[in-house]
Amino acid sequence: MILSNRDNALGCDAMNYLPKDFIETAEGLIFAVVTEDLEDHRILCSLRYQRTEDGIEKYTTNQANRVLSRHYPHYLYYSSKRDVNLHGVARDAVVYHHQPRKRLQELRQHHSDDSIENKLRRLLSLFEENGLDSRQIGVTGSILIGAHKSGSDIDLVFYQVSQFQQARALIKELLARQLLEPLDESLWLDAYQRRNCSLSYEEYRWHEQRKFNKAAIEQTKFDISLLTPNRWQDLMHYRKQGRINLKTRIEGDGHGFDYPARYSLNHPSVTEVVSYTATYAGQAVSGEEVEIQGQLEVSIAGNLRIVVGSDREATHEYIKATPKTSPIQFR
Repeated sequence: MILSNRDNALGCDAMNYLPKDFIETAEGLIFAVVTEDLEDHRILCSLRYQRTEDGIEKYTTNQANRVLSRHYPHYLYYSSKRDVNLHGVARDAVVYHHQPRKRLQELRQHHSDDSIENKLRRLLSLFEENGLDSRQIGVTGSILIGAHKSGSDIDLVFYQVSQFQQARALIKELLARQLLEPLDESLWLDAYQRRNCSLSYEEYRWHEQRKFNKAAIEQTKFDISLLTPNRWQDLMHYRKQGRINLKTRIEGDGHGFDYPARYSLNHPSVTEVVSYTATYAGQAVSGEEVEIQGQLEVSIAGNLRIVVGSDREATHEYIKATPKTSPIQFR
């Protein structure tokens, strides 16, 4: 099924494409937007799904690249600003703009018998009963495009730092009051396998358990993420210098849950590490010793940074905090 463009009917700004949004083309290709600034009038994105006669098929990064190379090469794009191969969709090729906040509004207004959608509504009610204003929250992932199944996760996106931090504190509180459930072993394993990251299972779980950005409601896992404007990126141009492995200390974690996550480093030459992969949001806190593996980049001004997340899975790239330097507590 191909959806028609209803941006105007929803009253949205068709120019305003944000990370966590999805865009759909006439071929039934569904891309996740990865940055809000355009390049050569293209929306920079990553192919995640395709509508087929049998339903909606989900792709890994490698599968998506193969599909585009073989059948839709015009969506392959080299970003000169970021010195990376991405997917790029011209604005006039978008037939549907899937927006998290508008999708959540629709789900709240139109009740159904869908078990995941009903759990989402109960989760929002629980948040609201405990003082969280959920009117500006969005829902992304499979629910955003109606591709969710009975075993799907709930992926919520916040657009204000204060609300996101309030939600993290509330998750911790509701877990203690047993109104939300901690992830059991099967949910942790499922989360780890979905991320397909370059951490061991033990490393992944240790880092995640202290973030308070995920829990379960009625045996369904949910995650919360933060999206705030990052216009600083528009002015930056980088060139890759090759892979690097670095051990250093986190100087500042004030943007650790942003998209992309950013941490300043206490290092004589490399100023920060940036991650576009959700696995490494909130991964480390100020004062912690970390090991980082990723792509070293240099800006036009000569500043060095490490990028973790050359692809969605961040293959062979990671940020690891050292447990002995890391007090596990809510921040």
